[in-house]
Formats: sequence, C-alpha cells, structure tokens
Amino acid sequence: MKIEQIYTGCLAQGAYYIESNGEAAIIDPLRETQTYIDKAKANSVKIKYVFETHFHADFVSGHLDLAKATGATIVFGPNAKTDYEMYSAADNEVFTLGNLKIKVLHTPGHTLESTTYLLIDENGKEHAIFSGDTLFLGDVGRPDLAIKSDLTKEDLAGMLYDSLRTKIMPLADDIIVYPAHGAGSACGKNLSKETVGVLGEQKQTNYALRADMTKEEFVKEVLDGIAPPPQYFAKNALLNKVGYTSFETVLEKGNIPLSPERLEALANEEDTLVLDVRNREDFTTEHIPNSIFIGLDGSFAPWVGALIKDLQQPIVLIVPEGKSGEAITRLSRVGFDNTLGYLEGGIEAWKASGRETASIESIPADEFEKRLLENKLNVLDVRKDGEYKAKHIEGAQHFALDYINNNMSEIDSTTEYHIHCAGGYRSVIAASILKARGFHKVIDVAGGFAAIEKTNIPLTEFVCPSTL
Repeated sequence: MKIEQIYTGCLAQGAYYIESNGEAAIIDPLRETQTYIDKAKANSVKIKYVFETHFHADFVSGHLDLAKATGATIVFGPNAKTDYEMYSAADNEVFTLGNLKIKVLHTPGHTLESTTYLLIDENGKEHAIFSGDTLFLGDVGRPDLAIKSDLTKEDLAGMLYDSLRTKIMPLADDIIVYPAHGAGSACGKNLSKETVGVLGEQKQTNYALRADMTKEEFVKEVLDGIAPPPQYFAKNALLNKVGYTSFETVLEKGNIPLSPERLEALANEEDTLVLDVRNREDFTTEHIPNSIFIGLDGSFAPWVGALIKDLQQPIVLIVPEGKSGEAITRLSRVGFDNTLGYLEGGIEAWKASGRETASIESIPADEFEKRLLENKLNVLDVRKDGEYKAKHIEGAQHFALDYINNNMSEIDSTTEYHIHCAGGYRSVIAASILKARGFHKVIDVAGGFAAIEKTNIPLTEFVCPSTL
C-alpha cells in the first residue's frame, strides 16, 4: 500500500495518490494531470479510479482530463449529478483497489454530495479517511457553498453536524485524517498549518467535534465570523459539475509569444486585461500602463479568482522569462482559460520598441513614518477584516482588497493615498488596480504592516472585552 499527498501550497490543496497491487486511485486531482499519470507509469500501475469528495469551489479539478487519458472511472458520492459520464456511488458502497478497499461515507453539509472516503488496508483494518472539505485539521468545511440549492446555510450546517457525529466521530482514534485543504484556504476559517493528522487528536482539539456540543451550538459556531465566499467559488463549482476545456488545449492556446505590437493591439481591444505576474519590486519600478499586478510569488490563483470577475476574461501576460507555462497553468486551476499569449522578451522588449512604461511610488516604512508624523495622510489598509481589527494604524481607512471591486465609491481619485497590507504583496495589487482605474496618487508602503510595526507609528490594537 502506498499513499502520497500531493500538496499545492498556493491553493492550500491536497490531492492524493493511492496505490496497491498494480492499481492506483487519485483523490481530488488538480487541473494539470500529467504528474499523476507519470507517477502511475513509473510504478507500472493503472489508474483505476478518480474519486471526488465533492464539487470543488476553490479550484477546477482534473478529473475529466485524467479519466480521458487513463480510462479511469470518475466517482462522486450520492446526490452528485453531472453533465458528463461518472459513477455516483451509494452510501457505504465499497470499491476494491488492488488489496485495499475504499468505502464511501456520505457526509453532506459542506455540500449536498460531500463524501468522505474510508481506506481499509490489506488486513481489513480501517486505516485512513480522505475527508475532503467535511473535516479539516482544526476546522470543518463552510456550509454555504451548495450549488442551486433551496437549503439555507443553517440547514447545511445542521447536516454537517449530523455527518460528523454519525459517520466520522464513531471511527477509531488512530485513523489518519487526510483533508483536502490546509491553512490559507477560504473553504474554512480556522484551518491548521498541518496537512495530515489523526482523528483522535481532532476529537480533542477541533472545536467542531466537541462531544457535548448541541446541534444549535454547532450551527452558531460554524457560521460565526465566516466571510462571504470569493466570487469565483460558485463558477468553479459549476465547471466541475458541467465540464470544461481540456488543460492541454488551454495551455496550447495561451502559451503563445507576442510581439509588443501584437500585445498592444490585443490590449487595446475591448475587455482584454494585461496581467503582470512578475515580482512586486519589478512591477512598481516599471510596467505597461494600465496593467494589473498579481505576482506568481504569492497566492496567485486565489487572488485572480477573487478579483477578476469573468472566467472568460481575455488575458495577455507579462511574465518572468520561462514562466509563461506556469502562469497559464495556475490561471487554469481557477477556471481562467482565455489566455491569449505573453509578451516575448518582457518589459525590455516593450521598451526597446519605443513604448512607454509606468511606475508606482513605493516607499520604505521609515519614510512612511516620517511623512505620517509630519503630515496628515490618507492611509488605506487593504488587509482582511480580521487583520485590520486585530491591530491597525490610528485613523487608517479599512479598504480590504477582497472587496475592492465593490467599494471603489468609498475613495476619491483626486486624493493621495498611502497603501499597505501585511507584507507588501496585496498593497501592490491594490495600487495597480487603482492606478488602472484613474487613481494616480497612490503610494505603496513596502514591507507592509510587518515593517510598520517596527516603527513608532501609533497603532490601535484590539482588546478583548473583560469576562469578569
């Protein structure tokens, strides 16, 4: 028996490769599937099944391409309905994989079709669960993502309570827990940085598995403080349900070198977005006017999904040398399949053609401190709600990057703004969006709040109300 977690940090997502006696199964594969195919080929095994724990909302799964390439059967749990051929398993149904058995545990709550797969080893011992978004380490899946359902989030939270207590908690404490996500995923609110755990430990430490917890308490605690889902979640879930263009087609179409002339012509066409994925220092120094920055060196795909509204958005790329394929791949993971090409030769080729570049002023925290203490500045804090509430600059305006598209009316294009986030990545994204929309008086604070805290700038810190 072989179990391998294939973890993708920028998505905080875990896919799984299981192998036994010449047969393999993949659980929750990513969009690009060659890794799984190569692994099976190297081990001289056949991929028999592709198990999906649910219709994923935060990424586009590779189940269709993988099944087409290998002949594997796509398996969902009960209640799953798709526009393509797959097998919808019954609750408690058992699949054979070499000398192993994989048992279906229908665990609705995160979504209606959510399923946990129980792995039974060669000796008949229950060994591990692949819990999808039903159970994370430290948390459980958010119950507000059902596609086209008349059920409320309270209804789904109640289902999740029942699923955990009737299907998961009765299992032995030594069972290994392999979740679909770790810290950084928007599919939960309190996920651990660890990506593999043991069920007994979760029974002791996970707030949602408290033995004395009533359903009413569970519903309240699971829903308390849950942020609205990113706008791309429902779109990705629908793609996983109805199907999508093959990844190879997307890569072939998008990985096209473009001359400055051709890229400029495409950029001038209606709705085409110039997306610069270089590092933030290179972008602030010089970039193509009106381009948007979302760097490959950060949480690239989730921010693309959160900020670009249309999955069919035509995109042309500005990439570091040799990174065009990576950029297109990571775009496709969240359903953005309409990349038209990348600037061959990068910014140097653009300048050599005589075309103009733009820049964004970026200052270190000590310079920001000097300006702030000498003058009244308008400060935009683009961190998340919880970050801002915990501690922020006195008088700073909270302007979360997540909701920038909805909150543009809260700021004035004639006003100068100093912008910061936690470390400098999100503030440059925000500055690029504002500048592209006519806000030219934007100044980035390099190093973000981490650098600001090392200065003498006055901060407001959240104080927990006394319980006395």
